[in-house]
Amino acid sequence: MSFWRVLLCIICPPLSVIGKGCGSILIVFILWCLGWIPGVIAALIILNNPER
Repeated sequence: MSFWRVLLCIICPPLSVIGKGCGSILIVFILWCLGWIPGVIAALIILNNPER
């Protein structure tokens, strides 16, 4: 995970997971709307997952 992805994850989490699929974007967007911190945490978890 690059520095720019982490920075984008902090600024706008849905944009940071755009390459991981529609489901990931939707989950992160919903969590981001519920609160900034849950969206950032979800995006970091999705980006650190090596299986996707």
